[in-house]
Amino acid sequence: MELFDSTKRRLYDVLKDVNTGKIQLPDFQRGWIWDDFRIKGLLASIAKSFPIGAIMLLENGNESVNFKTRPVESVDAGSDFKKPEELILDGQQRITSLYQTIISNNIVKTKNEKGQEIHRWYYIDMQKALDINTDVEEAIISLNEKKQITRDFGREIVLDLSKPEYEYQNLMYPVCMIDEDDNWRMNYEEHWDYDREKIIFFNKFKNNIINSFNNYQLPIIRLLKENSKEAVCQVFEKVNTGGVSLNVFELLTAIFASDNFDLRENWSKIKSEFNLSPVLKNTGNSDFLQSLSLVSTYYKRKNAVNEGVTEDKLPAISAKRKEILNLKLNDYQIYFEKIKNGYIKAAKLLNQYYIFKADDLPYNSQLVPLSAVYAILGDEADNISIKKKIMQWYWCGVFGELYGGANETRYALDFPQLIAWINNEISINDVKTIYDASFNPSRLHTLRTRNSAAYKGIYALFMNEQAKDWIDGSTIGFTNYFAESIDIHHIFPKNWCLKAENNIPSNDFDCIINKTPLSARTNRIIGGDAPSSYLPRLENRLETDKNGLSELLKTHLINAEAIYSDDFYAFFEDRKKNILKLISIAMNKEIDKTITEQEIESIPNFEMDEIDIDDINLEFNQEILKN
Repeated sequence: MELFDSTKRRLYDVLKDVNTGKIQLPDFQRGWIWDDFRIKGLLASIAKSFPIGAIMLLENGNESVNFKTRPVESVDAGSDFKKPEELILDGQQRITSLYQTIISNNIVKTKNEKGQEIHRWYYIDMQKALDINTDVEEAIISLNEKKQITRDFGREIVLDLSKPEYEYQNLMYPVCMIDEDDNWRMNYEEHWDYDREKIIFFNKFKNNIINSFNNYQLPIIRLLKENSKEAVCQVFEKVNTGGVSLNVFELLTAIFASDNFDLRENWSKIKSEFNLSPVLKNTGNSDFLQSLSLVSTYYKRKNAVNEGVTEDKLPAISAKRKEILNLKLNDYQIYFEKIKNGYIKAAKLLNQYYIFKADDLPYNSQLVPLSAVYAILGDEADNISIKKKIMQWYWCGVFGELYGGANETRYALDFPQLIAWINNEISINDVKTIYDASFNPSRLHTLRTRNSAAYKGIYALFMNEQAKDWIDGSTIGFTNYFAESIDIHHIFPKNWCLKAENNIPSNDFDCIINKTPLSARTNRIIGGDAPSSYLPRLENRLETDKNGLSELLKTHLINAEAIYSDDFYAFFEDRKKNILKLISIAMNKEIDKTITEQEIESIPNFEMDEIDIDDINLEFNQEILKN
């Protein structure tokens, strides 16, 4: 069965259907955004009978795709306004521009080249439009609210079309009269006292320009009502390159609106709560819906199991678009509060492991299954043994770098497997992400920027070691992270490494092994000097000696003797080994056979203790946020 057809319709007939309401917009379509320049270009293309692209319409009446609809902008939905027969999927900008300039008889709200809102009337310079040596685009002009073009800050009027007789006198045809050219023509001829040359001139203009509009055939692709929601969403994403991109959230918004539920407003309230935690700053509505789909399908599968449904007929746990689009309003209303709390609990967990803001989050995508796990477990997830299992899975995802691509399949596996492992229903080897995860020691040499999830993960592990700042000896934690602008900085400064006598390649000095979390003030004191030069300065600031500063360096897994003697590679190899120990502990996996159990236990904080933030409110002090 074919799910679409293609044809051509007269442009004027399409615009007439827009005016009566037979063609409307689904509510997921955003506002009209085309600027003045593009509108003039569109009008010129039609005047020249050039193609402007196909319009895609969706046949209305599919119960599974029951959208709330709205008229095209500027259409007056009066008492005789019709129920829509078709909805615009692609071509909103073009149809709205043409409707407003040709049919509405009102001034057009648009934008200038700077994006500022302006109001314009559109005209065709009849003489230029018929001049074979002039491009029709030059004949399309727009005027301000007063229908005037001025210069010298409005003091001199260059062109005035504020009265109909001025239009006739200047041979300027209003675009809004294209569909009523007989009325304009009658007054035009009367103005010129039925001058034969002026009548011939108008006839030529009508044949060459007005008829180009009246006879213009618009290609139409029409999706039939038998199409599924998923098909509609996918088609829209593929074809709507000129407008605002559609995602499943926008589509669900329109579907839920037909049941008088404002999904966009509901999400806005949820997002305002998420904004209280910097970790959730980049969490989007699609992420939220994926988490909700995981939980909804999890319970549907669980209920089916309890009802004795055979394995081959059990519903799948999924966060794919098809399942999200199949969410009913009732599903959303049952679970959205659980999902919201799941994200907030997940953010608190990550805070406890020194991931404080979205820029430091290894994978934003890993929050999707993590929040779903918390939505299922609730307060039970605060149990220490459960938290350790969750964090082992989390770090395996980070250091195995397993959440960087299309993740829907991994979500659907990790989420139920992690819950089953927590409930002791399966073994650790049955949790795919933990089983799949591996970390190659040589990877440390290539981790140089925050673009890498493993780079951010190691940064968090450094702080989890109760690392202390070198300028005041304070432990880097939740509050001073923001107040002191903690960031990751070079230990052997870049400028020192680049000096000819040192000859340290950038592949070594720029990688994570030579970086550590420090305050902005500490980094300024370090400058570009050798460690043997800047360490005494730090001793003076701390009012301590070499032994005292060495203890602070140990909290950063730094060999004090090597750094005091400016021995880059002695420091480098020792710290590399220490970082690998940290990663091995976090993943609870052997990643380097040269590391012994005794060496692992020599790391001060090898049990992965958490910081205690139970008394810290996620609603940060404004001063901290400002910093």
